[in-house]
Amino acid sequence: MTSSSIMGAGIGLRIPHVQQLLADESIEIPWLEVLVDNWLVDGGLNQHLLKVVSERFELVFHSVGLSLGGPSPLDFNYLSQIKALKEQCGAHWYSEHASFSGNDDFKVADLLPLPYTQEAVMHISQRIKQAQDFLGERILLENVSTYMSCRHNELSEGEFIAAIAEEADCYLLLDINNAFVTSVNLNQSMQSFMDSIPVERVKQIHLAGFHDKGDYLLDAHNHPVAPSVWAAFKSYINKHGAIPSMIEWDNELPTLERLLQERQIAADILREPSLVGASDDAGDERCA
Repeated sequence: MTSSSIMGAGIGLRIPHVQQLLADESIEIPWLEVLVDNWLVDGGLNQHLLKVVSERFELVFHSVGLSLGGPSPLDFNYLSQIKALKEQCGAHWYSEHASFSGNDDFKVADLLPLPYTQEAVMHISQRIKQAQDFLGERILLENVSTYMSCRHNELSEGEFIAAIAEEADCYLLLDINNAFVTSVNLNQSMQSFMDSIPVERVKQIHLAGFHDKGDYLLDAHNHPVAPSVWAAFKSYINKHGAIPSMIEWDNELPTLERLLQERQIAADILREPSLVGASDDAGDERCA
């Protein structure tokens, strides 16, 4: 499916839910986010299923494998696969992270934060421009969760993300859960971060659940959205208006019915943020 725009609250498409999504015609979801790394199989069942899903639901693409902030040349073979699949499925846009994941010799299965310096701004911005030139469109850049500060930082995280968006002329994917996790882990002001983000570039919002490890919060995507994250989301939508938003839930995956309950909270906030409370079963302030 394709349309001029997407609106409302979506969910992340996860393979265990695909058959139910396709079989139950009563399920109404405005759009789905596809973690495209899971579907980059040349031919075969996965891409066939994704094409079928795209005929019923609006899609956006998201990935974790480009290493936009890394030192090695961009993987244009990877980008070409994403571009081809995006065109095949009519996905509205493609997003990645303000992070790196190693170099040609050493890869990590994580999204590592960059130092918040002017040099890093120029480095990742030039790579975003390369990706955008190749894809023929702007991409969305997402803030990541962090667990330690770099002593060489020259900017706050919000200033860093805003500077990249301006230099690269890209859009942003604001992950409110990541912002909350970082603010707690580094004892920083979440509001200062949110105020630094140029809202005119925010095209999508992520909501997810963290795991409280006691000494720090882990961006685990294995719980419902926490009350503090819902509150920050409501405040942001109250101030700036509705922005397409979705629930990320990757680990300890719930039933589709439970995931849709969480999505409905976001949908209600997008419609009438001042009238909606956080979910009754969301739990304690720091325990999602």
